[in-house]
Amino acid sequence: MTGYENLTHPIAFLGFMLTLILPIFVGFLTYRRMKNESDFFLGGRTMDRIVEALSSVSSGRSSWLVLGVSGMAYTRGIGAVWAILGYSLVELVQFLTIGYRLRRETGKWGSITLLDYFESRFQDRKNLVRGIGALIIGIFLTAYVAAQLNAGAKSLTTALDIPLLGSLFLCTVFILIYMILGGFIAVAYNDVLRAVIMIFGLCILPLIGLIHLSGFKMLFQILKGLDPKTMDVFSIGVGGILGFFGIGLGSPGQPHILVRYMAIDDPKKLKTSAWVGTFWNITMGLGAVMIGLLGRAVIPDAQQLPKGDPEMIYLVLSSKYFGPILYGILIGGIFAAILSTVDSQLLVVASTVVRDCYEKIWRKELPLTESQKLHLSRWVVFFSGVVSIVLAYFAKEIIFWLVLFAWGGLGASIGPALIFSLYWKSTTKYGVIAGMITGTLVTFIWRLWLKSVTGLYELIPAFFLSCIAIVVVSRVTQSRMRQIEEIKNAH
Repeated sequence: MTGYENLTHPIAFLGFMLTLILPIFVGFLTYRRMKNESDFFLGGRTMDRIVEALSSVSSGRSSWLVLGVSGMAYTRGIGAVWAILGYSLVELVQFLTIGYRLRRETGKWGSITLLDYFESRFQDRKNLVRGIGALIIGIFLTAYVAAQLNAGAKSLTTALDIPLLGSLFLCTVFILIYMILGGFIAVAYNDVLRAVIMIFGLCILPLIGLIHLSGFKMLFQILKGLDPKTMDVFSIGVGGILGFFGIGLGSPGQPHILVRYMAIDDPKKLKTSAWVGTFWNITMGLGAVMIGLLGRAVIPDAQQLPKGDPEMIYLVLSSKYFGPILYGILIGGIFAAILSTVDSQLLVVASTVVRDCYEKIWRKELPLTESQKLHLSRWVVFFSGVVSIVLAYFAKEIIFWLVLFAWGGLGASIGPALIFSLYWKSTTKYGVIAGMITGTLVTFIWRLWLKSVTGLYELIPAFFLSCIAIVVVSRVTQSRMRQIEEIKNAH
């Protein structure tokens, strides 16, 4: 049985729908905890260390881990483990360093968004950093949300045999209900539920597959017989290994990941979150690699997979080894994993519009009450979802073109700015602005004209050139600011 065929079974369909309806129930449970804007966008900084760890794992990995890594291992072999090691190591370091300092500083300043922190850190009264940062985050994340919605809708279309527009509508409705009700807390708790489903699937499925295949020895014999390179961990080459580690450079620039560090109740607890998150990152990652290898051994010809797509191997093995109820839950878990990234990103888009643009730029002189802020935040989440539906349906080509740059663009523009602001006291707001603009432009230029020549992922040069821009411009402007101050004091 292949693809989503088991969902025609009523019990499988029930398991699938359970994973979609449960988040709405969580939204109702957390509704009364929404008292103000900070609660809605940051959970009132009350997140527990375990919730923090599992929520970060779920929202950061999404379907890329379940489908993408298993498909990569199916086609490229055991060398796919470098992707797991790359992001796991980077995120461990990020939890222990950037995450801790960011939570401490944002708590000190009372910052609700990342751009709140930048304004406070650089005393940016003219909102230059906030304005440019909001534009970058808004463009990249809106495209990202629309693309993820499109991916989720395609999964739902295949699963339930309904039109794409209907699937987009259902996806958005499922997300918006619990987001509007429970804000960040509902998103975080639902991410934990999704993480549990992902952990179960990625840990149990490889074990059952190995039992059916009579253990590791038989698996390795089959794979070596098919292609010896499958079992060569260095088969992807030095460039491929560096590329996988290079992808991790994007993590410090992802607002939907960074906001989780800002939401924990005590920055000292991030150390526990770091190790818990890293353990499950590696465990789930190795599980995904094992699923790909098992799939290659069981179904050597990719053309036997649905649409000849190696990323379908998780679905095929799940339908092969699990009964209808577990299969339905696991398929629903994949769909939910896609949405776990969507809800986190949609919340950041809404906070950018409400907090960074409307409150701090457009209506700076006319402050809103907490009740008005909360009401406005819910409406912006709703309209952001509607805009994402329209983009996902009518502007597919533009969306996916932008998404190609989204991870790298945010990583190269926001990441260096954040790192230098936290670790280099001489950083100026003009240096940060230069870094943001440089990172964004180099990402586009490299992707369009230089990647095909160099073969180098655009995030790597864009990240380091952004760092150089921050240092150079900060040095120049710091010197200039001292001169102006001396002239003022002289008069």
